[in-house]
Amino acid sequence: FFAFIMLAPFVWMFLTAFKTTAETMQVDPFVLVPEVWQVENFGKVVKAMDFVKLYINTIAMIVLRVLCAILTSTIAGYAFARLEFKGKNFMFGLVLFQMMIPVQIFIIPQYVMVSKLHLTNSVWGLVFPGIVSAFGTFLLRQAYMGLPRDLEEAARLDGCSIPQTFLYIMAPLAKSSMVALGIFTAVFAYKDLMWPMIVCPDSNKTTLASALAKMSGQYTQKYPELMMAALISCVPMII
Repeated sequence: FFAFIMLAPFVWMFLTAFKTTAETMQVDPFVLVPEVWQVENFGKVVKAMDFVKLYINTIAMIVLRVLCAILTSTIAGYAFARLEFKGKNFMFGLVLFQMMIPVQIFIIPQYVMVSKLHLTNSVWGLVFPGIVSAFGTFLLRQAYMGLPRDLEEAARLDGCSIPQTFLYIMAPLAKSSMVALGIFTAVFAYKDLMWPMIVCPDSNKTTLASALAKMSGQYTQKYPELMMAALISCVPMII
């Protein structure tokens, strides 16, 4: 029953995408299924928005964010879990502190950094906040702490250095956590709205979520076109 409730908005979006504007506004009688399926709504949306470019921008941002998050988080997580160095607890406290405060607080300093690096209206500007993941660092730290120390001691007896132990012994055993981090990062990046709207105001350089938000203001009453654009944008995540 609750699964049906969760799916109801997606069904409503699909049906509305093929209605006329008059049908979406009609209350008495209420129109649930369109009388004539308006396939031309798809053509109108494709002409209004360059979906190919938007998909490329979004996919490039997701791939780069996932790679950067996994690379930095698995190294930092291993260091916090297994190595002993000065300031370790203080530095990990900073990681936890970053997870506790709202993301919006970082937007202004991040934008200033991106602007000074001349990365606005670029894919690298979109990727910038996701280069390091506090959540990923915490997740991988917990994964490494769950592995037995006997593996490291055996590797040390066989002559492995710390980088070799990490690369050949510990990292392969944390692959499942890396996959989980990659999925979380991909979903969060795909639905990220505020940062792309700020750092990429150019409609050809932004992502799907940002383009949909701008379209919502442009087509205030044209709900079929808006729902069709949302339906096209949902396809990758549904797949």
